[in-house]
Amino acid sequence: MKINPVEDLGYGVYCIDARYISHGVACCYLMVEGGEVAIIETGTAHTADGIADALAYLKLPSEAVRYIIPTHVHLDHAGGAGVLMQRYPEAQLVIHPRGARHMINPTQLIVSSKAVYGEEKFAQLYGEIIPVLEERVLVVEDGEKLNLGGRVLEFRHTPGHAEHHFCIWDAQSQGWFTGDTFGISYREMVMGDDRFIIPTTSPVQFDPDKLLGSIDLMMSRQPQRMYLTHYSVVDKPEKLSLLLCAQIEDYRQIALSLKNEPEREQKIVRELRGMTLARIKAIQPDAKLQALDKVLALDFQLNAQGIDVWLSRQ
Repeated sequence: MKINPVEDLGYGVYCIDARYISHGVACCYLMVEGGEVAIIETGTAHTADGIADALAYLKLPSEAVRYIIPTHVHLDHAGGAGVLMQRYPEAQLVIHPRGARHMINPTQLIVSSKAVYGEEKFAQLYGEIIPVLEERVLVVEDGEKLNLGGRVLEFRHTPGHAEHHFCIWDAQSQGWFTGDTFGISYREMVMGDDRFIIPTTSPVQFDPDKLLGSIDLMMSRQPQRMYLTHYSVVDKPEKLSLLLCAQIEDYRQIALSLKNEPEREQKIVRELRGMTLARIKAIQPDAKLQALDKVLALDFQLNAQGIDVWLSRQ
């Protein structure tokens, strides 16, 4: 049986797995309105074929793609931008002012990522990072709006995870496309009627006060849903926002309590892990903690690195 390449979320929004690390780790979205398409998040170069399959499945021609919109320039969100811009020559790349230069000249992104992962792992994760022509880049300021086939998308700058991050408000679905600002909630974190969520504080620009402010900004619209990059849509986000904000404060306190400790980063990992698993067990006593620990292992490491960098700036 052939599996559909898209998940229809309603409101003209479709979820596509980004083929990043493993299924269910990251996604991107197609928004379809009035015969026009916006691709929100690009995934990596390896994501492009999945997007092409989704467009073909929906019987949408390549010239329908009007906007390609990474929420920020971390490579699991923007690494495929150059490939997509080559495939969809009618599209504009929509980007935060602080991210535009990295899309036009991605050298710094490539060098810093290769320093972390090495050449072979970098190629496996991200593929080829292709520059985007400056004349095809559309920088959006805070509060700016774009029209997609008669549908208005509003862009709000949402620092805290990264300074080059925006989120996109879609009044039609009463939802935000949140990138990493509204955290991570993999499918394995669905627990009966509840869903667990954690912040993402990966290096190098985590700022707890700014992140809390960005979440407050999003919640001020009383959204009905959040379109996460990690992973897919969550409904009724008010409860999740409280859980997210409580954990950000926990992260801050863990960090400050370990500020002067030797081997600080690894101690932060252990504290984040213990705190998170205890919270999950309190919400869902029957949760399979060992499996969730494995699912979240990389995020604990990345979050601890980001917290450690934040501490070093204090």
